[in-house]
Amino acid sequence: MSKTGTIAKGVRAAIALGSNIGDSREILEAAIATLANTPGIVLEAKSHWYKTKAVGPPQPDYLNGCVIVRICLLPQLLLETLLAIEQKFGRVRQERWGPRTLDLDLLLYDDLIVDTPSLQIPHPRMRERAFVLVPLTEIAPDWIEPVSGCVIKDLVKQVNCSDVHLLMGS
Repeated sequence: MSKTGTIAKGVRAAIALGSNIGDSREILEAAIATLANTPGIVLEAKSHWYKTKAVGPPQPDYLNGCVIVRICLLPQLLLETLLAIEQKFGRVRQERWGPRTLDLDLLLYDDLIVDTPSLQIPHPRMRERAFVLVPLTEIAPDWIEPVSGCVIKDLVKQVNCSDVHLLMGS
């Protein structure tokens, strides 16, 4: 590990993306481009976009998807990078599970398990969320979620996917 918060050998990370304010598709595509142009991050795979019902207070449906990246950033620095990208796209944190221009969640970081007040890997609710598991299954079906020991393609079978719909033309 270096003093800059990077690691010499790249690792894989899975990131969930979501938006339900503004031109969500344009915002999500621009967020992926921003990620791909960030030093220490290489885009490896991108799912299709899915239209999903919102969780939380009444609000518009979301567009959701996932990406797999190869990174040379430590988990905390990756999280800080994701939060900065959210801010760049106008994310304001007012209400838990409220509407947002952009939501970036760090789902998985290789097989690492972290549980601190500021960072939890794997994402603590990813196994319950079809809007995360459906697009993640598309691009990383055999990735083992390290807490449960289950592969993603088996975890998606344990959730109700009826509110997750492939966005045509994505």
